Amino acid sequence: EAVVDAIQCIAPEQQKAGDEGDVDDVDNVDSSAMDAPLDLHRIEIMDMEQKMGTDSRFVNGLVLDHGGRHPDMPKVLHNCHIMTCNVTFEYEKTEVQSGFFYSNAEEREQLVESERKWLDERCRAVVDFKRSVCKEGESFVMINQKGIDPLSLDIFAKEGILCLRRAKRRNMERLTLACGGSPIHSIEDMDANQLGFAGKVSEVTIGEDKFTFVEECRHPKSCTLLLRGPNKHTIDQIKDGLRDGLRAVKNAVEDKAVVPGAGAFELAAAMHLRDKVAKATKGRAKLGVEAFAEALLVIPKTLAENSGFDVQDCILKLTDEREESGGTLAVGLDCQSGDPMIPADEGVWDCVRVKRQCLYLSTVLANQLLLVDEVMRAGKSMGKMPDADAGGM
Repeated sequence: EAVVDAIQCIAPEQQKAGDEGDVDDVDNVDSSAMDAPLDLHRIEIMDMEQKMGTDSRFVNGLVLDHGGRHPDMPKVLHNCHIMTCNVTFEYEKTEVQSGFFYSNAEEREQLVESERKWLDERCRAVVDFKRSVCKEGESFVMINQKGIDPLSLDIFAKEGILCLRRAKRRNMERLTLACGGSPIHSIEDMDANQLGFAGKVSEVTIGEDKFTFVEECRHPKSCTLLLRGPNKHTIDQIKDGLRDGLRAVKNAVEDKAVVPGAGAFELAAAMHLRDKVAKATKGRAKLGVEAFAEALLVIPKTLAENSGFDVQDCILKLTDEREESGGTLAVGLDCQSGDPMIPADEGVWDCVRVKRQCLYLSTVLANQLLLVDEVMRAGKSMGKMPDADAGGM
């Protein structure tokens, strides 16, 4: 369920409108965006070594692996305006080699004071911007990719602003996708339209690690899957299964179709080859059709063997069940009982592109193996010395 929610979150609006059956919305959008592949990098996978694996959940927003750097900053905020910026709030080193020279202590104090004044003006500009944007019951969160010095943090903490400094670049990109808005690169360019929104922002401390939850976003295009487990081994197993599930759902969404699983497709294809294609084929090609049909049955045979059932009995049951239906039902193997079942009724499906790729690669690999045999045979025949004439010179 969490995997499906994550894919639906990053899916384009066109696909969501098509799933809901709104024809007008589908006609008003660009078809190229609908056909574009889904970007799984928009889904952040965050793991926490705590609680049980069943406590893993989908977060409709983003989870950052760092928190505020001031003890007086708020820990939980609601109705938050999110400001993502790449602006420095600390003393900067010059890009070229240079230095400041002074002759007495007063000149040094004036130098430090002027630099501090420059930073204080930037902080006051952010505070004034916050006061002009936030209404009653709203709060302000600033997530900066560059640094913020302690004095600036103290100014923001007194104003009730939650500040996160030195955020990772990938988190900054996902924040604008999840919360909306756009990055701010200059204090002079601050505008209310560049702010994102989140219904709740909270800071959680686990041991020595801090995490910031940005949740309840209005129209998120990026999300987080939060994995929890008692140890690293459990988290790694959940993460592997999660990645497989994400790719499977992504393939199904992009293909816009699925095929019955549990070996139903392979059984139907094998019976079609034997009953119709093989009878219509003449010569040695018929042997190839029969071999291909037998090879397709490897999938249901493997399912039966791994489930602890007799392989031949299971294949015969599946074949008889499909013949009794007149070849109209997709019959698969129930791995719990070993009896035939209808995969569509049980919700067992396979990806179309996986089956298509299996059919394509099977013939390509077989041709390559035969080609290797031909090359080796030709090499051996070329290495033989020709027989000497019986008559001699």
